[in-house]
Amino acid sequence: MCHALLLFMGNAITGGGGYAGSRKTTVESARSGVPDLKMTAITATSAMVSELTRDVERLKAAMDEKDRTIEQLGRAVEDIRNMLENAVSNQFLVPSPQSSQHRLDKKKGVSGECSTSSETSKQFPKQSKPIKTKHLIKQALCKNQFLKNLNTNQISEIVDVMYPKDFEAGAYVIRKGDPGCCLYVADEGKFDVIQSGRVVDSIGPGEVFGEMAILYNCPRTASVRAIEDVRVWTLERVAYQQIMKTSAMRRFDERVGFLKSVPLMKDLNEEFLSKIADVLKEEFYPEGHYIIKQDTLGDKFYILSEGRVKVTKTNKGEDEEEEFGVLEQGEFFGEVALLKKDKRTANVVAMHPGAECLTLDREPFVHFIGNLEELKNKKYTEHPRKPSVQSTVEIKTNTFYPELFRVELTDFETVATIGVGGFGRVDLVCLKLDKSRSYAMKKLKKQQIVDMQQQEHVYNEKTILESCTSPFIGKLYKTYKDNRYVYMLMEACLGGEVWTLLRDRKCFDDNAACFVIACVVEALDYLHGIDVVYRDLKPENLLLDRQGFVKLVDFGFAKRLQPRGKKTWTFCGTPEYVAPEVVLNKGHDRAVDFWALGILVYELLAGIPPFSGNEPMDIYNAILKGIGAVNFPRQMNKMTQGLVKQLCRSDPTERIGYQKGGIQDIRRHEWFKGFDWTGLRNKNIIPPIVPHINNPLDSSNFDIYPEDGDVPPDELSGWDSEF
Repeated sequence: MCHALLLFMGNAITGGGGYAGSRKTTVESARSGVPDLKMTAITATSAMVSELTRDVERLKAAMDEKDRTIEQLGRAVEDIRNMLENAVSNQFLVPSPQSSQHRLDKKKGVSGECSTSSETSKQFPKQSKPIKTKHLIKQALCKNQFLKNLNTNQISEIVDVMYPKDFEAGAYVIRKGDPGCCLYVADEGKFDVIQSGRVVDSIGPGEVFGEMAILYNCPRTASVRAIEDVRVWTLERVAYQQIMKTSAMRRFDERVGFLKSVPLMKDLNEEFLSKIADVLKEEFYPEGHYIIKQDTLGDKFYILSEGRVKVTKTNKGEDEEEEFGVLEQGEFFGEVALLKKDKRTANVVAMHPGAECLTLDREPFVHFIGNLEELKNKKYTEHPRKPSVQSTVEIKTNTFYPELFRVELTDFETVATIGVGGFGRVDLVCLKLDKSRSYAMKKLKKQQIVDMQQQEHVYNEKTILESCTSPFIGKLYKTYKDNRYVYMLMEACLGGEVWTLLRDRKCFDDNAACFVIACVVEALDYLHGIDVVYRDLKPENLLLDRQGFVKLVDFGFAKRLQPRGKKTWTFCGTPEYVAPEVVLNKGHDRAVDFWALGILVYELLAGIPPFSGNEPMDIYNAILKGIGAVNFPRQMNKMTQGLVKQLCRSDPTERIGYQKGGIQDIRRHEWFKGFDWTGLRNKNIIPPIVPHINNPLDSSNFDIYPEDGDVPPDELSGWDSEF
């Protein structure tokens, strides 16, 4: 403004003689120009403020972007720290299937307490809860990636037995490294999740944590600390497993009971009724829905499990339906569909408020079990299932080895350690007075077995191996014991582990993979023929003998299932290889071995298993999504992919090998086209991998293991009396 006035005055002075005559006009002009000068100054100031505001906004945006970058870098640093921590602690660090990285660590088996060790059902009283709390717990369980797979009744039973625990601010609900036995649902307050002394996450009301502990006993992988006074709802592992087992058995018994009431099936024995019960599906029909329509082709049989249905018929020349009667819970209809394709002769309509049926489709029924008329006309016995191909050896209860008569534990000397497991080691040994032949001595720490409640598994391994004489299964010669260990003297397979070959080669070609799988098929056929389920198939448990033939070893999770058709409930296996029914605690049988066979085919050809994760629970959730969500590598053609998918069906009754044709269906698969099965059984074909072995004491095909500095305490309870 001052600048404008100076200009004005300068113009007036330089005006000369015109000053007096134009004074009045000039003053008036000056007066009229003042508002314009004010507006000019205000406009300039406003423009400067706007520019400054834009500068501030640009700076704020840049700072926000830098904050986001810092946050991303912080998360990346935390991820790297967690990866390093997991790698150091040698936990389940599994690369993704798309990764070119190949695992360098062996996969470890896990196991819950043996099911028979807790056969006596413990009573878990119902805990009263407000409706709001019940809803919070149910919502939390249903949101959890793993627990959402449970059915409504199981969720309700779990909610009923959960009990409250209160913790003060600063108290630890879970400490890293401690054995876990409970799952928790946060009710009130907040929690920090801590790893390596740093807070990596937080938990609030309505969230589940610690769920791995309800599957089996394993160390906690992180600590959880209360930020304020908190309350949690607690579910013990033994309660969860009892609920899962009893609910599944109750449902199974109801189904078998329904089937026994059907005249078409009354002559079938328990094994086949159990198989049929497994194939039944639950379907719900709303009120007014036509479950069966007159004059349509029938392919399904129904058992009414809940609700009522009415039977109607439309006569020729009439529009209205005539009602013939009402069927109640437990009654059945449509059974002719299991015998032949025929048109339905009546309608069956769901009544209020709807009907739930157990259904049985003819096609899966025939594939899985066979033609019903043929089954009715057969005579069944309860003798053990024979292997599908006549074996060259007999099934014996025990074998005597004269060269080991009166040989004591102190007569052996150790050559080298050739394997390390969760409960002990395997040493290559020989007799002090005879170094011309070697053995594998498996020694297990007795106290650790007792602590983990694995006595039954150890006895299962002993008794099953003593009865096996298959050329595709490692022999057990003799057992010993002392105050600290139980010992199993085994056949020494000096060709090394298939896992080691796979690690060094990255992956197998079709020829080598086909041979390994064929050897495993022969071993499984033998085991299933004597009602044994193996449950721990993986490359780590496959050894090559001197000639290059593959033998199945490590029977720590094997179990004889009797009577025929019985299921077992213990969670055991290797996380990457366990079948969905094991994860969900539905009860399992030999079908789990066919699932694992599919995983093995994939791993041999791809170099890594199809299901992976940084934590075991990530692996289990991937398994529950199914094989359909897995990307197959380029080297696996459609034919091979087809075999893997047929073996890894989520429904056990649909797996190849488990259906009516048995394991012979696998041998007939086109992936094995041209394979000499007879030559394999007679061992007169040349294996694709023949190991180099210098002498009976050569351990060069095995990794080198450090000495075990841990001396276990004495364990004198006497559980090992039969060793």
